[in-house]
Amino acid sequence: MAEEEAGSVEEVLDYYQKGVAAGEEALGPDGFEEYAGRFWGFLETRPYMRARAGLAAVLWRLGQHQKAIDHYQAMRKLNPNDNQGIRYVLAGHLLARDDIKALRKLLKQHEDDGAAAWLYTRALLAFRENDPGAGKLAEEAWLANSHVPGVLSGKQPLVASIDGYITLGGEDEAADHVEENGQAWQATPGAVAWLAEVTRKLKPRRRN
Repeated sequence: MAEEEAGSVEEVLDYYQKGVAAGEEALGPDGFEEYAGRFWGFLETRPYMRARAGLAAVLWRLGQHQKAIDHYQAMRKLNPNDNQGIRYVLAGHLLARDDIKALRKLLKQHEDDGAAAWLYTRALLAFRENDPGAGKLAEEAWLANSHVPGVLSGKQPLVASIDGYITLGGEDEAADHVEENGQAWQATPGAVAWLAEVTRKLKPRRRN
């Protein structure tokens, strides 16, 4: 109903709030206690988790940023495996809020994540902190998605996903990252030019 019937962002918020409340009532305190730590692993929890993610997203759109972040953080505690990919949205929001302490903690919890968005965020943070390993991180990020520097610099257009699914290594994945984190890149003096220079002569890995 929030996605298809709401006529305003306020109605979207109302629907998601009602959905979260209904989920809390259906699961009850015992359900939260029993499923905590592996929440997504049970089908009965998933409508609640989807509704809460929707609620957090609309709160962010309405400028209630800390409330949105609190929801995302709470969801990660319920489901540390993060099947919904909450960490990617949360990382972008923490970066936008310049909450570097919380962002650094989040990145450390998923050090082995090889997703392009994750690697580019790590590279940006390393650049901002004058980390000597920033260049290496940028190279790893480029190998995951070579389109991001071009989209950030305006040399490549934003290409949105056609069907709502993101193509790993594709232009739509690059567009998604830039839409979420482009402002943080642009707000960091020299970051976009540095990324372009570091990755200018790189060549893609050969695929078997």
